[in-house]
Amino acid sequence: MPRLHLAYEAPDISALARTLHQGLAALDRPAGHVELLNLLARGAGYRNFQHLRADAQARGRLSAAPPEPPPVADHTRCEKALRLFDPQGRLVRWPKKRNQQILCLWLLWSRLPSGETFPERRMNELLNAEHLFGDYALLRREMVEFGLFRRTPDGREYSRIEREPPPEMAKLAALLRQRRAAG
Repeated sequence: MPRLHLAYEAPDISALARTLHQGLAALDRPAGHVELLNLLARGAGYRNFQHLRADAQARGRLSAAPPEPPPVADHTRCEKALRLFDPQGRLVRWPKKRNQQILCLWLLWSRLPSGETFPERRMNELLNAEHLFGDYALLRREMVEFGLFRRTPDGREYSRIEREPPPEMAKLAALLRQRRAAG
């Protein structure tokens, strides 16, 4: 079995000293090896030495694990969605396939203000600026149902819900910027 190297640190040296003093004073004999290890571990905020060792082992396993690779964008999906936008980046028509609808919703979500609450009329204006088929109510409803926006129960105010977008959203946005710059 490989030898475990523990790095010991106590966030509060005063608490460490107090724990050691109280623990040693409670003994009527010199402290043994395991008792000293447990006192030191408690002084650092652990239940005992076994807890400190288990934490160090877990930390070692986690730091040794390779980081997860970032998700890869589905370029075919982006290419198909790109056809739904005009040269200025506005959505020309509502796609039939749900997969494409969701990607379009994410793109619209990325273009709407975050950290703000705005009235329904402003939401409609913002959505109208981003599409050409004239159905802001459909877009507004879909964004709420998909969980990208929240609205008050009376439907008067809207605010963006911050979520991690799929990698295709960033790729589609980049492709639309490229198209706009080239055109």
